[in-house]
Amino acid sequence: MQINRELLDHVCDIAIAAGQKTLPIYNSHFEVETKDDDSPLTQADLAAHRSIKQALEALTPDIPQLSEEGADIDFATRSTWSTYWLIDPLDGTKEFVNKNDQFTINIALIVDHEPVLGAVYAPVLDTLWFAARPLGAFRQQGQTAAEPIATVLAERDKPRVLVSRSHRTPDIDALLDRLPDYEPVTMGSSLKFCVIADGGADFYPRLGPTSEWDTAAGHAVLACAGGQVTDLDGEPLRYNVTESVLNTHFLAFGDVTHDWRAYVPESAA
Repeated sequence: MQINRELLDHVCDIAIAAGQKTLPIYNSHFEVETKDDDSPLTQADLAAHRSIKQALEALTPDIPQLSEEGADIDFATRSTWSTYWLIDPLDGTKEFVNKNDQFTINIALIVDHEPVLGAVYAPVLDTLWFAARPLGAFRQQGQTAAEPIATVLAERDKPRVLVSRSHRTPDIDALLDRLPDYEPVTMGSSLKFCVIADGGADFYPRLGPTSEWDTAAGHAVLACAGGQVTDLDGEPLRYNVTESVLNTHFLAFGDVTHDWRAYVPESAA
């Protein structure tokens, strides 16, 4: 299929529309259910899922979808897909429940196991990050014009390191101990990829479990802005290559001239 600005704009509109459906729920007293994996689920997750699913089916009826809230598609089927939409209707449900505003709507297009288009929308912040190869990466705040974004070189003696609000592991603590010094940046959801993409941080190590829909859209934005998301061997993170939808441990960074793998503790390798 042809990836162009018209397609990207349509996907951005779909992400924004889904995000707007979450706000009335966010601003109310909503119930929280618990899924089989103990992760939280709200009516906002489901409303965004339905909105995105219907809109993408109308836009690209021949392209299959894999969504967190519709993930029961076996690998025998998924393995035949060369192109598909990978969706997290509401990333950062814990952020949503805690009402800290840092949740996002995520839509990515995967082609040959790589994210080539992505839209990440933060409804409360009314900020959209979006990207496609070879168009580049952009950020739009509210109704202002979209601006191109790009990663920056890191301050080697004190890089800005993204630390998850909800997930902290002993391996991450060991990695941080190996840095000469660092400036912690606390952020939730896929916003971590976007902050690196627009130059607001340098390094996001994730040495714990994530699912492919958690990362794909942000990965697309960061890659198009000049950064990378790699496994611990330095290979690009790939999608839909195994039966599991869990990612390997990964490193996301903006400065591709620096060896970020040097900080990974042996316990995580």
